[in-house]
This record gives sequence, C-alpha cells and structure tokens, in this order.
Amino acid sequence: MLVTLKYRLMPKYQALAVTTKYWKPNEDHLNEIVKAVGAKVADGDFVVVSEKALSTALGRIVDESRVKPSLNAKIISKFWMRFVWGYFLGVLCRFGQRLILRLRRYPVEDGSRHKQVALQHAGLLQALMFGSEGGIDGSNLPYSYVSMPLENADELADEIREGIRIRLGKKVTVVIMDTDKTYSFRNFHFTPRPKPLKGIHSRGGVFAYVAGRMLRFKKRSTPIAVSGSKLQAEEALKISNIADKARGPGSGATVWDMAARFGVGFTSVSWDMLAKLKHKPIVIVRKKQPKREP
Repeated sequence: MLVTLKYRLMPKYQALAVTTKYWKPNEDHLNEIVKAVGAKVADGDFVVVSEKALSTALGRIVDESRVKPSLNAKIISKFWMRFVWGYFLGVLCRFGQRLILRLRRYPVEDGSRHKQVALQHAGLLQALMFGSEGGIDGSNLPYSYVSMPLENADELADEIREGIRIRLGKKVTVVIMDTDKTYSFRNFHFTPRPKPLKGIHSRGGVFAYVAGRMLRFKKRSTPIAVSGSKLQAEEALKISNIADKARGPGSGATVWDMAARFGVGFTSVSWDMLAKLKHKPIVIVRKKQPKREP
C-alpha cells in the first residue's frame, strides 16, 4: 500500500519505500531494483534510488584505515573541526547540542584520515565541511569505509530505467538522489556537494553549507540524475525530498548515530550488523490522480 504524503502548495503524492537486503560491494544492483519494484511499480511512476546504495554496490568505497593523513588533514581534524565547528560554525548553523558536543570531541586520528580522503578527492572547501564532504559519506557503511559520489550517475539512471522497461514493461522516470541538502532561495537552488542535477548550482563548499543553514533557506535532498522525463530542478527536488522522508534515516543520520544504535565505536560497525537492519534504497513516488467527477 502506498502512503499518501501531503505537502503545502504541492500536488498530493503517494510514496512507497521499498525494503531490500543490504547491498554490499559487487551486488547486482539492477537485478535487485527490478526484483524489488516488480509488482509495485506502474507506468508514470518515479523510481528514486539512493546514490550511496549504488556507490556501495558498485564498490565505490574507500577504506580510510589504510590512508596516511597529511599535516593539513591533521590540522583540520584537531583544530578546525573541534574549535571552529564546535564553538562557532556549529552554533551559526543551529546544530543541536549533542552534535556540537560530538564536534568538540571530534576523533583526531580517524578524523584526520577521513579529512585526507576529502582533500584528495574533493578539495579544501569540501574538506572543511563537518560531514559528507564532496558527497563522501561514512554512514550506513561498516568499519572505516566511506562511499564516494557516483561519476556516471546519468548512465546508471538510463540503465535502471531501461532495465525496468525491458524486464517489467513499465515506463518510469528514474531519479538518483543524495541525502546531502540543496538550499533554495526563491528560484535559485544551490548545494555544497559537486555534480548535482542541471539547474542546481554547485559552488562554495563549506561556505554554501553555512549560508544555507544560517539563513534558514529551504533545504531538500539533492537529485543527482534523472532519466525518463525532463524534470525541472524544482520538481526533481520535490520528488527527491518526498523519497527521503518516506525512506527515513536508515542506520542513522551520521556515523555517530549509526555507532550509537549498535552500541559500538563508529569504526566497529560490521557488515553483519548493517545487514540485520531494514534497508530502503528505493522509493516509488506516484502523483495522486485527481478524482473524476461522476
């Protein structure tokens, strides 16, 4: 049964978060998607797929325990994260007290390795973020692994749409989305993460994030790629946000939350622990049809 979600000044949508097994590296993601949506999807639906789940299935993950941090990474971890974020930027961004306390105790050794990965793959303005730097994310992954952003999101969206059309006979629109936020000021949409959907501006890194949070701009999950219809950025943002709300936080919104859920250190979460949870990497979103007059 699809759950109806009502949004002010928006059409009504129905959304169904589809539960699957946990996708590990080398998973046949296309087969898992087709199998999961098979009896549920209809012509005209939006099939929204998590970028992180796809990155993990494709093996786009990095083991940070093998990374040697540079001096810059150590400085960011020990001083920038603990003091600038913990006492200044975190307050400006209106973080909760629990998150601010966690930032003030930011793990220097493991954090330095993480910041080194961010510096190498995303650059300084992304490494200065407090999390999900350049689309790099450690939540919902075990040990010291982090997922990397997709490089071929458009091709993957086409592949998934064609797979559903050929194997299920359904014409759908596929959206690949990331939980990292896009901020909107009227008709201008911007995000700190790289390579969003066309019509969403990617610039500024940490400065874009702080501005969006501090000024309380409207924030929604970020669409990365669309295949099957020509969605404008605004509608793609609506669809992505509906899917994110239907899916929920998974194992936790941050690596700290994930570790707290299992009662272990944040580099001690295992593949088996994650496999025991319900995972919802796919959401089917459907526009609710207006009632016809008799």
